Amino acid sequence: MFMRRRVGRALVAGAVVGGVAHHAGKASAENAAAEQQQSQQIADLQAQNEQLAQQQAQMAQQQQMQQAAPPPQYAPPSPPAPAPAPVAAAPSQDDKLAQLTQLGQLKESGVLTEAEFAAEKAKILNG
Repeated sequence: MFMRRRVGRALVAGAVVGGVAHHAGKASAENAAAEQQQSQQIADLQAQNEQLAQQQAQMAQQQQMQQAAPPPQYAPPSPPAPAPAPVAAAPSQDDKLAQLTQLGQLKESGVLTEAEFAAEKAKILNG
């Protein structure tokens, strides 16, 4: 009689070992891919942070430049020149009244001072 070899157990054991090795290799590859993806995401975030930091630095520099720049020179508006007293050869009463009314309005609006008003008024009344 022939001796029969048990081949079944060896094949089953080989298949089990091969299956475990395949599964371990597949899991290792998946882990490596996930790690690579995480590393890429971290690198992207770091690049974004650097870009934001550069933008903030530029904005701060612009603000400092604006603060350091001298403010524009402000010249207060010069007061308008007093209106010259109308010169008439022989003003009538109506003309004098109109001139005094205009003179009073100029004083009220602040164009003429009290002294200027009095001087012009005397000129008008004295003719």
